[in-house]
Amino acid sequence: MSVIDLGLPPVRPAHSGAAPQVPADMPTEGPLVDRFGRVATDLRVSLTDRCNLRCTYCMPAEGLDWLPGDQLLTHDELIRLLRVAVTRLGITSVRFTGGEPLVVRHLEDVIAATAALTPRPEIALTTNGIGLDRRAERLKRAGLDRINVSLDTVDRQRFARITRRDRLADVLAGLRAAKNAGLDPVKVNAVLDPTTGPEDAVELLRFCLRHGYQLRIIEQMPLDAGHTWRRSEVLTADEVLATLRRHFRLTPDPAPRGSAPARLWRVEGDDGLCGTLGIIAAVSQAFCSACDRTRLTADGNVRNCLFARTETDLRSLLRSGADDDALEQAWRAAMWTKAAGHGINEEGFVQPDRPMSAIGG
Repeated sequence: MSVIDLGLPPVRPAHSGAAPQVPADMPTEGPLVDRFGRVATDLRVSLTDRCNLRCTYCMPAEGLDWLPGDQLLTHDELIRLLRVAVTRLGITSVRFTGGEPLVVRHLEDVIAATAALTPRPEIALTTNGIGLDRRAERLKRAGLDRINVSLDTVDRQRFARITRRDRLADVLAGLRAAKNAGLDPVKVNAVLDPTTGPEDAVELLRFCLRHGYQLRIIEQMPLDAGHTWRRSEVLTADEVLATLRRHFRLTPDPAPRGSAPARLWRVEGDDGLCGTLGIIAAVSQAFCSACDRTRLTADGNVRNCLFARTETDLRSLLRSGADDDALEQAWRAAMWTKAAGHGINEEGFVQPDRPMSAIGG
């Protein structure tokens, strides 16, 4: 077992708006690598920290103090950083997230500008689905290739309790619109409630098989604003699979997993419906050794890990007149210091200050 597989606690230098010093042994060209030889090709971009839901595992009922508008990247600043990422750093996949990216009015323009980059990256979106029924076609025309819609239960009362909003019908309409627009396969992301999760998992999988969606069940991670997450309360991948096996026939997908976060299973129900299930066991079965992600927050900070305790401020570099060479090397330096693992299961683990809504999924 390597040090990466062990998920060792992170050791990360702090970075301010000044360009971080380039380590002597860091490559200054070629793939975007870290000290452990992992290559980042997947960029997660948070477009906003705002959201129109108030999920209990993410933020308080009253919401959060949103970032001021002048701290967010402008359209031109964002596209410039995307161009650096794609043309200089070897990024081949861009996923837009939030908060909730559908609250961003110029989302279609951002996607179109990303699709115009050469070489063109694959473009994906993670959304809660509210308002997707009105925009799915436009997003597809703009260049969106894939979509993931967050949905933790198909029970209306439970949905309202988890999200603190009675909007299940809107999410279901968004799913239908995404499929009709040709955004196949439509994936459903579910973070299960520790109490009702087993029952929700069964009903979600039945729902996805009936409608031709692909379910992804994600272990709940320590990314809530209130820092109330407890490892002992996590509904683990093994527990979910044990429940599902009582209702479905599951066989491991033989295709190589590669750097994908989800372990895939082929599913067959008693009604003859078949499909694919993904389990993302970020807590109980960490996959840090194969991580290929780099992250950009809505206010222009590079995060080399979802659980990083520090960030590299590219927005300040942009606004101080830095050229693309400086931006590239700052990004490379940020990724070079990436820790071996997230350290969630270590005794000294400290949850990041930013919640998921401010980091991006």
